[in-house]
Amino acid sequence: MTTSRRSLLAGSAAVAAAAAVGTSAAQAHPTPGGTRKPTVVLVHGAFADASGWNAVAARLIRDGYPVIAPAIPLRGVASDAAYLATVLATLGGPLVLAAHSYGGNVITNAATGNTNVKALVYVAAFAPDQRESLQDLQTRYPGSKVDETALDFRPNGVSADAYIKREVFRDVFAGDLPKATTDVMQAGQRPVDVRALGEPSGVPAWKTIPSWYLVARKDNVFPAAAQRFVAQRASARTVEVNASHVAMISQPAATAELIERAAR
Repeated sequence: MTTSRRSLLAGSAAVAAAAAVGTSAAQAHPTPGGTRKPTVVLVHGAFADASGWNAVAARLIRDGYPVIAPAIPLRGVASDAAYLATVLATLGGPLVLAAHSYGGNVITNAATGNTNVKALVYVAAFAPDQRESLQDLQTRYPGSKVDETALDFRPNGVSADAYIKREVFRDVFAGDLPKATTDVMQAGQRPVDVRALGEPSGVPAWKTIPSWYLVARKDNVFPAAAQRFVAQRASARTVEVNASHVAMISQPAATAELIERAAR
């Protein structure tokens, strides 16, 4: 290893250590007067990436909210939640977590015990109770078009990754978006490890953290009836929109408005 590379690595380690100290300091010394807006963490779900939040993020940033939309590995509920928890640990001050789809499983676990998280916002998202899996919730009510016939499976070395098939992607995932848009979304979809779909959830953060829910009435992934069930169970403040599963893309204004309501 060259001297310059050793110096770079050493410098990176020092920056990381300083960031950890800085995070603690930020948490201990909030902005005088309590006027600081919470940081909004936007969490994507399966078959998608953080770019799905772009239109919502633009509105939140315009309105003065710090925003971060991390890339979730989509390898498993426990491991994805552990990853998100490490991201949250670097952020000082109050946090609002907003999640889409499988991302709801992730925030439900990652936020548990984190006193900086002040609100959870679920956007057509799974909100499992302890020991529930995504599959448990998805099949509780009829109407989901996501089953083995809608998916392609590709080996990943230890398990298999699931993708929504090209010919059904728009109908299943994003029926209210133009086909030209969904064609690109399908080509670049992020696969989820199939083990994540049946993995039981841990102690849910929504039992102790206030929650909000955006129900997508035309959802073909997670039926609206199932969304209403988890929202009511979590005592979430709920609004409904005529949207497909990707409500944050087709209805970004309504989504951002709900997040800001939670942040206030």
